[in-house]
Amino acid sequence: MSNRIVRATGSPRGLVWTAAVCITVSLLVMIGLSVAGPSIVVPAMAHAPGGAPPWWVSLGLSKPWVLFTAWGAAAVGAVGVGVGLLAVARGARFGVKPLLAVSFIAIAVLTFLPPAGSTDTQSYAVDGNMVVLKHSPYVFTPATMVSLGDTLAIGSPPTWAHQLSDYGPIATGEEWLAAELGGHSMALITFWLKLFVALAFAAVVLLLDRLLRDQPAMRLRAHLLWSVNPLLLWEIVATGHIDGLAIAFGRGGLAALRFTPDGVKPTLARCAAAGTLLAAAACTKSPFALFLVAALWTVRRSPARIACLLGGFLWLTLTSYAIAGMPAVNVLFQRGQQITWDNLYQLFYRPAGVGGPLGSDTVPGWVFPVALALFLAVALLAFFRLPDRVPGLPAVSPALALSLAWIFFWPFQRPWYDVMIIALLALYPSSGLDLVVLVRLGFGAITYMEAVHVRDSEWFQHVQFFEGDWITSTVRLLAAVALIWMCVTGRWGGRPDDASADVHPPVLRVLPH
Repeated sequence: MSNRIVRATGSPRGLVWTAAVCITVSLLVMIGLSVAGPSIVVPAMAHAPGGAPPWWVSLGLSKPWVLFTAWGAAAVGAVGVGVGLLAVARGARFGVKPLLAVSFIAIAVLTFLPPAGSTDTQSYAVDGNMVVLKHSPYVFTPATMVSLGDTLAIGSPPTWAHQLSDYGPIATGEEWLAAELGGHSMALITFWLKLFVALAFAAVVLLLDRLLRDQPAMRLRAHLLWSVNPLLLWEIVATGHIDGLAIAFGRGGLAALRFTPDGVKPTLARCAAAGTLLAAAACTKSPFALFLVAALWTVRRSPARIACLLGGFLWLTLTSYAIAGMPAVNVLFQRGQQITWDNLYQLFYRPAGVGGPLGSDTVPGWVFPVALALFLAVALLAFFRLPDRVPGLPAVSPALALSLAWIFFWPFQRPWYDVMIIALLALYPSSGLDLVVLVRLGFGAITYMEAVHVRDSEWFQHVQFFEGDWITSTVRLLAAVALIWMCVTGRWGGRPDDASADVHPPVLRVLPH
């Protein structure tokens, strides 16, 4: 890539090469750990019949070595993305084709390897097989299916044995299709699940590239944040998380509300299509309904566009939930009282001896009212204070504001949820949000690298718990404080004449104006 870097004064050639090396090393390590088969980051399962994918070789690597290597790969990958963004902000320009090639190669390779970093894909497989067997994952748990003689459910991860599915009907439809195609093989079903998510991830790559094709710096920035970001490739493609499917629908819905360069607003048909895509996102994972709020704000002055947007949203939502039944509606309210063990609020209650031992998800009752109040307050604050710097896509800034508030302040979060932010931030010019979001994602990814619990090594388990209970939670708190500070002071960073904006200069007006 170096021969294509612009030779401007102070051209950041060293930054470009540092970013390229870090990203490459990170991806190669992640691929290597997946190829190495069952370990602390790759859940065990039998090979698919007939030599079908996914493929791996069982090397039996030690758990501490694998996990610390994975942590290093995540850290190096985050540094690579950050340095690359800095290089672009300082004027570096290099070919987009190498980035696209790296992205698609990494997507393809990771798709054909076993799921890594989580047991969620195996849980999806069991839920999909329930539908094949004419049962509802909103009514039956994997443990129930075991009692009914379902051999696939016997291999269900213990974490999910007594859990109902809390995903939407579209997600369940994807799981059912994968189970139909994969038959009775856990490995083959997970392959199909990963393939669907990989195609969705690649679709976002292509969408970002098309939207920014006339803005060289923004185009590079988007591919660094999304397409070749090792953290996202690991959390979405390597793991097969359903969030990759949801963000593809959601990002497509917001893009359908694009304004033309001469200010022509989206047609009624495009508004209806946007509503349908946003419904698909929300019916995959319910928090993506926040994108509908942003979309409605965008067309708020046109009753006809509001009607078309809501019509597109409601027909698919009502149809899919009517097919899934009331149990699918009921589970929407079950996750409201759950937390993740690296939540930021534990920094206030754990020192007082509340919350149980390290790694516990016990929580005092005040957490949820406080979290809800902070989410609503910061959502409003960010909604009205985040500068609108994406004039051609007016739904991006409000959607980003709402996503930041939910991701940063709700106590139940996983690093793969951050796609709600990253896919939008990739269209946003350089700002202080880049560093805050990237650092927060990096530590979150490190916390959730393992796919199995370690119970045979006290010191190793203590290291894991200390990282999640104290280090990552501290980073989450600092990120939340930084977001509020930027909202209150208006110091978002970046410049109106930043190199990120090659064609359309940022619009620094506040959203309601």
